[in-house]
Amino acid sequence: MASERSLERTQVVPVPLERAFEFFADPWNLEAITPPWLGFRIVEAPPVLERGSLLRYRLRLFGVPVDWLTEISDWRPPHGFTDVQLEGPYRVWIHTHRLVAVDGGTEIRDDVRYRVPFEPLASLAAPYTVERWLKSIFDHRARRTAALLRPESAASH
Repeated sequence: MASERSLERTQVVPVPLERAFEFFADPWNLEAITPPWLGFRIVEAPPVLERGSLLRYRLRLFGVPVDWLTEISDWRPPHGFTDVQLEGPYRVWIHTHRLVAVDGGTEIRDDVRYRVPFEPLASLAAPYTVERWLKSIFDHRARRTAALLRPESAASH
């Protein structure tokens, strides 16, 4: 049986909960926080997300185009949402975004549960490939999110 893997990340941004949620509720911001080396492009998405929204992406892994379709399976403004892969590179991909108001801003927590394809062989390579890629992708996301979600006074200078 394929083993489920997980990735958890937490960061605090110095903006109110509603502003942070609004940022993530705009699917087009996903391109802005995804590393350029993935060649990530949104192919189709609604202007604003809600439960049942479908998002179609395209990216490149080793120069090979990969299509990805996710659905917003849970929608809890302004506290979070979950996207689930319907078609794409993983056997399972469930990404839960949680936002909580904290002193000084908003805590953003990403919880990703996933299973890699081509088990059990891929499971042996995953610590050296997929896990490293995901860590790199989420490191980049955290840096870009911090840069884009700043207090209005700092962002306008």
